[in-house]
Amino acid sequence: MTTNAALTADAAKTPEATLREVVEALAPIERLAGSDGEREAAEWIADRLGKAGVEAKVEEEAYREGFAGPLAALAAGAAAAGLASLHRRGRPLGAAVGAASAALIADDVSNGPRLMRRAAGQEKKTWNVVAEIGPADAERTLVLLAHHDAARTGRIFHQGGLKLLGAKVPGLIERRDTSLPMWWPVIAGPLMVAAGAVSGRRGVAAAGSALSAGAAAALADIQRSEVVPGANDNLSAVAVLVAVAEALRDEPVSGVRVVLASCGAEEVLQGGIHAFAARHLTTMDRERTWVLNLDTVGSPELCLLEGEGEVVMEDFFDRGWRDLIARVADREGIPMRRGMRSRASTDSVVPSRMKIPTACLVSIDENKGLSNYHWPTDTPENLKYPTVACAADLAIAVARELAPR
Repeated sequence: MTTNAALTADAAKTPEATLREVVEALAPIERLAGSDGEREAAEWIADRLGKAGVEAKVEEEAYREGFAGPLAALAAGAAAAGLASLHRRGRPLGAAVGAASAALIADDVSNGPRLMRRAAGQEKKTWNVVAEIGPADAERTLVLLAHHDAARTGRIFHQGGLKLLGAKVPGLIERRDTSLPMWWPVIAGPLMVAAGAVSGRRGVAAAGSALSAGAAAALADIQRSEVVPGANDNLSAVAVLVAVAEALRDEPVSGVRVVLASCGAEEVLQGGIHAFAARHLTTMDRERTWVLNLDTVGSPELCLLEGEGEVVMEDFFDRGWRDLIARVADREGIPMRRGMRSRASTDSVVPSRMKIPTACLVSIDENKGLSNYHWPTDTPENLKYPTVACAADLAIAVARELAPR
């Protein structure tokens, strides 16, 4: 099926009114990770799921702060060390700080052991919302993930450059199925500092220092910027969870337990999902459990990601699950692009690394970007609700497809 088809309101079965209700109620709440607003949103979602006939609970969890502020400090440290390494006496410092900064940044953004957060990250609270539909001893389990916290903006997220590129060379955009490696320059700066210090090449160290300083400035700008409404990223997916709850209340699926989970602190590079995985996923039979993460499904075109990776690309486990979702979409007449891979992180990486079949449904615009991504214009009126409705239709159809026959 072609994916170059405009999704219209009559293309979906899910009522748009339900989706709008959820998004418009939550968007005015400032939902910064770990904030009172995030907790308020979690409580609202649990209550709304209850009205949809599903018992939901809010689980308070702990996570360690990370992302913009701490990473800015690491990049700034590498920049300073690079300047110090321009003098012979400063080369050992430049080598050590540059290498350590690069390693710690790569570790943090790729969801590694996160040594920096463990050592210095402030422990904060986040709130996950969890609801279950169907019997706990059902033969199969489908976990639908979303997140309800919202991101800070920053100048780096302005999409003007991408739009200009799409206007001038649309063929280049069409050929590119993997998003740009935005974290590579952040890591490359400290690495260049270390390499320049070890080799004595002052030009390399100076270039690494400049690159690190630029990364530090961009990250610091994010840290002090306002919180966006987050309608597309990711209230669109929260609305899907509510729509799924209502649909399965009216027409239950036999033999399938559906777990609806909206996690907190996703925008600090995966906070709440780790606690959800430890509390819930570890107890599930991995041969009878499937995860579908919904993240930013309010752009014009649905897209099933094949994998993600800030440093090293990782395809999600396993391909057969993604193939099944694609077959369901085709059968239901839902246009959906495949073949895309992301250099940004989502909560999908956690269950995938647990070797639970995992897929991630997102949406893209004509330039293969996420509409209004981390920008103040990420508001309810700018959502493509037909796309959100089709995402809900697909999630419901996949739940029915998993029913034992």
